[in-house]
Amino acid sequence: MTSLGVLDCEDIAWFRADPEMPSAARGAAATLARRIGLEGYRASEVALAVTEAATNLQRHATDGALLLRVLRTPDRAGVEFVTVDTGPGMADVEAALADGTSTAGTLGIGLGAVARLADVFDIHSVPGRGTVIAAQFWAREAMAEMAGEPTSVASGLTRPISGETTCGDAWAVRVDPGTDHDPRSGAVPSGSVPSASSPEPAILVMLCDGLGHGPMAALAGEAAVTAFRRSTARHPEGLLRDIHTALRGTRGGAVAVARVEPSAQRLLYCGIGNVSGVLLGPDSRNGLLSAPGIVGQQMRSLRTFELPLKPGGALVMHSDGLTERWKADDVPGLLRHTPAVMAGQLLREAGVRRDDAGIVVVKGAW
Repeated sequence: MTSLGVLDCEDIAWFRADPEMPSAARGAAATLARRIGLEGYRASEVALAVTEAATNLQRHATDGALLLRVLRTPDRAGVEFVTVDTGPGMADVEAALADGTSTAGTLGIGLGAVARLADVFDIHSVPGRGTVIAAQFWAREAMAEMAGEPTSVASGLTRPISGETTCGDAWAVRVDPGTDHDPRSGAVPSGSVPSASSPEPAILVMLCDGLGHGPMAALAGEAAVTAFRRSTARHPEGLLRDIHTALRGTRGGAVAVARVEPSAQRLLYCGIGNVSGVLLGPDSRNGLLSAPGIVGQQMRSLRTFELPLKPGGALVMHSDGLTERWKADDVPGLLRHTPAVMAGQLLREAGVRRDDAGIVVVKGAW
């Protein structure tokens, strides 16, 4: 992926593996596909693929879950499902995708057929650890108009704490189209940014961990997303100030904002509170620092950090619903996959059930 394309995401529901999961996921997928305007035959294909994936999880995976959500371009909508499990994993993914291969007890169409039904399909499996699958489904005419695969340089996942249906973690991403003027909003403390931000197109990404969990935390996360999307600021510090204003009256939260500048080959990053940022390279891992505080309540002076972007790398931002102890070496081949699958593997690897969890990944922009 070389263009700075992004897709907006609207999570619909997580389905946990149990005897009712395949039928529940199938019904929800069919309803969702029709609601966003997919014609009848395409909606049935979405339902069939989701059922196959859910049945595989229910019968054979350890701690499996399926996320169903809507993806949007400015004028189109599609369906995506993401499955995450903690084992047993596949020793031979290519064989699992071969025609005629279907695990006992499924509908019999096999993962290969699911991959063909999908417009975008990615799978990554680590034996003994788990498998993540991401599949997108769009209207056939939409694919023709978009001239091939709809791609996004960023994707993320949020998962509520066990026992809750709403999540206080939230993420958002948008493209800064570029300008002839310095995009920094407001004064930047001396020494924070070594040089002016690039006027070329860039990716802006935000992750918020609303304080606590449940509906009140979710309100803080929603307010952060709304402020991020409405703000005219183009530098992380200006965006954080606007989010800080928007979160007054809420519980507040930990927030980090990053600006990825492919043309300048650099990353600008500014965070407040317990949000983890990692710039991951093929042979490197650089942690990104956040200052203490609570956005919306107490936010000290801001500082933006700059790091060079290395080819083949990715930016990972996550809440403390994921531990910081994950290692890319434990997930071989991680950087070769889409942002959605990368996010799913790291959620599987490091997610904890005793807190809301949120993660967003940006890759392919440089």
